Amino acid sequence: MRLNPVFLLSATDVAHFPSEAKTYGAPEVAFLGRSNVGKSSLINSLLGSREAKVSSTPGRTRAINFFALHEGSGEKMKVRPTLIFADLPGYGYAKISKSISAEWPSFIEPYLAERETLALCICLVDTNIPPQENDTQLITYFKQTQRPYLVVGTKADKLSNNQLAKSVAALKKVHEVEEILPVSAKTDAGTKVLWAKMMEVAE
Repeated sequence: MRLNPVFLLSATDVAHFPSEAKTYGAPEVAFLGRSNVGKSSLINSLLGSREAKVSSTPGRTRAINFFALHEGSGEKMKVRPTLIFADLPGYGYAKISKSISAEWPSFIEPYLAERETLALCICLVDTNIPPQENDTQLITYFKQTQRPYLVVGTKADKLSNNQLAKSVAALKKVHEVEEILPVSAKTDAGTKVLWAKMMEVAE
C-alpha cells in the first residue's frame, strides 16, 4: 500500500505540536538518531520522496518535522492519516552551539515523555562506526520509560555481509538489545521489514 506524505508543520515548542484536529489521533512514529546517521535519507527512502531535507552539514534539523501519511491521492485521499512521521533533530554533533543543544530538552523530552499518540520510536544507529554512548543513553531511556522502540542499523549497504553481521552483533551487545534491523536507504534493504513493523503499529 502506497502512502502519500503531506508535510504538517515544524515544531520547536510543545505548544507547536500538531493537535488531534490536525492528526485525527493517528499513531506517530518518531525517528531519532545521531546527526549524520542517515535519518533524512531513510525517511525519504521510506516515503519515496524528498520530504525530509538531507543536509551536508550534520545537525541542521532544529525542529521536529511532522508528516501525515495518507492512503490514496487527490480526491480519493483519506482524510485521517494512516501514520504520522515525526523527524526529530539529530544529537551528538560537536559543532552544534551550546545554545541550540540547551534548547532541545524544552521540547524533545516532553514529546518523548508525554506525547500520547507516539506509538513507536525508531532509534537509528550507524552500522559503519563503533557503538556510541549517546545511542546507548537513548535506548536506556526508552527501556526505563517503557516507550515502544525499534533499533535500526543504517548504511548497511556499505559493509560486506560478514562485516555487517559483526557490526550488528557488537551493537546488540553494547546497547543490550535483542534485535537490530539493518537497513539501507540506497538499496531498500530492510525497508520492507521496517514498513511491516510500522504498519503493525498503525493497525
